[in-house]
Amino acid sequence: MKIIPVTCAIIQFANKTLTVQRSETMKLPLKWEFAGGKIEFGESEIDCIKREIFEELNIHISIKKRLTPVIHQYPNFKIKLIPFVAEYVSGELKLKEHCNYIFANKEELTKLDWAEADLPILKEFIEL
Repeated sequence: MKIIPVTCAIIQFANKTLTVQRSETMKLPLKWEFAGGKIEFGESEIDCIKREIFEELNIHISIKKRLTPVIHQYPNFKIKLIPFVAEYVSGELKLKEHCNYIFANKEELTKLDWAEADLPILKEFIEL
């Protein structure tokens, strides 16, 4: 099975972290995740995450750190999720694909119903 390379961003707004909830029409409906998306042919990881965040959330970010990628097998597909810690720079947050978002501290993040591939990333982020 082909591995799909996907980036995601753990976006910091002051002392809170942005997380988004997948819509009912997306794969893994209503699960929480760090926003991001598939790397396009010839695109760098950094270019991908900046593009995806702007396309999905209408905001610009600054990349601070790359965390450990996670390879996760879902029933019908396999992804390599490449996480970045980022900071909000500018733009008005507007959801274009997701149904909800929250700004949460690390303790609040642990109480959400996460997409499975995001769980190891959440754990690493909390331990930073």
